[in-house]
Amino acid sequence: MNIGIFTDTYYPQVNGVVTSIKTLEKELNDKGHKVYIFTTSNPKAKQSLPRVFRLPSMPFVFLPSHRVGVIYSHKAVKLVKQLNLDIIHTQTEFSLGIFGKIMSKKLNIPIVHTYHTMYEDYVHYISKGKLTKITPKMARSLSKLFCNRCDTIIAPTNKVKELLLEYGVRKDIKVIPTGINIEPFKKEKFNKKEIEQLKNKLGIKETDHVILFIGRVAKEKSIDVIIKSMPKILAKIPNTKLLIVGDGPIKKDLENLCENLNITKSVIFAGEQPWKEIGKFYQIGDVFVSASITETQGLTFAEAMAAKIPVVAKQDKSIEGIINDGIDGRIFTEDEELPSILIELLTKKEIRNKLAENAAIMVEPLSSTHFGNNIEQVYKSLLPEKN
Repeated sequence: MNIGIFTDTYYPQVNGVVTSIKTLEKELNDKGHKVYIFTTSNPKAKQSLPRVFRLPSMPFVFLPSHRVGVIYSHKAVKLVKQLNLDIIHTQTEFSLGIFGKIMSKKLNIPIVHTYHTMYEDYVHYISKGKLTKITPKMARSLSKLFCNRCDTIIAPTNKVKELLLEYGVRKDIKVIPTGINIEPFKKEKFNKKEIEQLKNKLGIKETDHVILFIGRVAKEKSIDVIIKSMPKILAKIPNTKLLIVGDGPIKKDLENLCENLNITKSVIFAGEQPWKEIGKFYQIGDVFVSASITETQGLTFAEAMAAKIPVVAKQDKSIEGIINDGIDGRIFTEDEELPSILIELLTKKEIRNKLAENAAIMVEPLSSTHFGNNIEQVYKSLLPEKN
């Protein structure tokens, strides 16, 4: 099959959507299909990649780390027509997603859409200035409108499917968890020396305990909940470090919070890291923590589990069937519970190791191969002549 993936977000950006797309791209190419990526231009993209076409774009005015591309250009239309696509798979509801929908209609070929982001949780980014009238209700309406004009919707979790049904989406919704290539995160891939060098670079001592967060530094990730738990943890375990890997719009706010709590020396902001280095950062953590309840797929949970790090996550439908409390991770429902859970895991190595070993077993079914097979079957169901 010739498959066109249309996305506003792609490498060199680092986030869950990019990870999902890169994983799907590799799996489909490995199966002998030809995958073409249509995405936005990016000044950080230093080299061109095969079958990756970048359309002119500009930073999103309310979220400069994101870009929006042209919705339509005759040059891009001509290019898409030449590729003889069998199917279009959109990964965004905005510029490139709209362009993908236009091309689907123009070429009369099926369109599949993956719904990655629950936008009603992101309205705070644009709910200021002249756009104060943007509301969660409007975000739900836009999502419903886009999805109901596609042939099949892919939801990474049951949580997302239930949400879309509440919105009024009536098209076929397939729940397909995003798979990961677990190999780059396994401990045996790294030697002790390179981990020690990274710790030294970050100012982490061998005797320090490390609480790890990897992801976008944004409001919806609730990183402030983790930071606010640190004073109680430090009172019991003074040699604890919170390592935050990632960047985003509220980094300065979180740094100010650390100053106000007088814990600046115990919180390390490592910034955004190259994708090829991320696996190494997981090896530093004693425990991985997320307080977010806006996840649609929680890829970092699976990555941490593959790296044999116990995951502590806030109760949410997105982690149902992935993290089982007391078996392969820990789940908290109230923010006040977090410090005691982390203290227990940091001080009781035997419990930590048991959870980590179970987590590595539980994550195996979330393989990228399984993910690729499931998406391929969705495509084939829309192209009976290709079966």
